[in-house]
Amino acid sequence: MVKILVLFYGYGSIVNLAKEIAKGAEEEGAETRIRKVKETLYPELVQQFRIPLESTNDIPEVTFDDLKWADGLAIGSPTRYGNMAGGMKTFLDSTVPLWRNGDLYGKPVTFFTEASTVHGGHETTILTMSTYAYHFGMIIVPLGYAIPEISKSTTGGSPYGASHLSTKKELDEDEIKIARFQGRRLAQVAKKLLS
Repeated sequence: MVKILVLFYGYGSIVNLAKEIAKGAEEEGAETRIRKVKETLYPELVQQFRIPLESTNDIPEVTFDDLKWADGLAIGSPTRYGNMAGGMKTFLDSTVPLWRNGDLYGKPVTFFTEASTVHGGHETTILTMSTYAYHFGMIIVPLGYAIPEISKSTTGGSPYGASHLSTKKELDEDEIKIARFQGRRLAQVAKKLLS
């Protein structure tokens, strides 16, 4: 059975996208793990902006063993000024031992995000996360235009990966279909690479 890790930083809709990607991978017969990256925001900011950190209490924090366990990875972060959030960057920067050992070399990886505006950095956030994969020698799995929802969605999702317009609290039908397709596609590619 192919093993897929869905890794995210954040809370709210990024968590919902992670869960839909995992469901898609499971539809393809994959075993999945959903893991979060440790929160790095200053406690006073968490309090000031009423960030619902408790909403992810049931999701374990990622370990290096989770990344080594996985045959394929989906990595997601909200956009911060057109880039991944600092928490995700801090975690990815800490994975030097995996890079030195070649632990992720040749594994397929795909990316997802959310932003509060249509032009708030959906694609650039995915592109900035993807530079990590180049250095590890991973195989980037984009979506292309393989399903019609990518062309018709007005809120999130592109050939780069699943995304969500976070001013809308719930994922819409197109975003769910795109996220599940992304999970299935990642699992399919991982299976082919294992055979």
